[in-house]
Amino acid sequence: MAKITNEQAYLRLAAYCSRAERCIFDANRKMAAWEIEPQDRKTIIQKLEKEGFIDENRYCRAFVSDKMKFNGWGKHKIRYELLKRRIPSALIDATLADFEGEGNLTQLADMLSRKRKSIRNGDERIILQKLYAFGANRGFSFDEIKKALLLSEDES
Repeated sequence: MAKITNEQAYLRLAAYCSRAERCIFDANRKMAAWEIEPQDRKTIIQKLEKEGFIDENRYCRAFVSDKMKFNGWGKHKIRYELLKRRIPSALIDATLADFEGEGNLTQLADMLSRKRKSIRNGDERIILQKLYAFGANRGFSFDEIKKALLLSEDES
């Protein structure tokens, strides 16, 4: 692949960021693949931020919202994924606090109820182990899983 100029990189990243919310980490990864020099990357990122193409706060809110609604992830898994993308902890904490609520517990209860129906083994202890493992894999704490299981039992 031919080396691209800084202006071409900026234009490509502007288009890339226009299609979906992106973070600085995503943009840096793209530029590294294009072999853009680190000092030039910083300048391009600053220009993208100034022009509103990249906004870490907006990215974090969109990420949390999408992962909770569409993927059914818990806050622990979301936090881990955002930290992998080098989003500041304070921003993650503030965003997750905005999304705290009973809706997550209800969604988890529904997921656990569907999962329970798909487990073949009839032994209740093994079923509970699998349900706790499933909930933990989705990023929920032990207490959240316990509450959701009680909630799903109350509904059935």
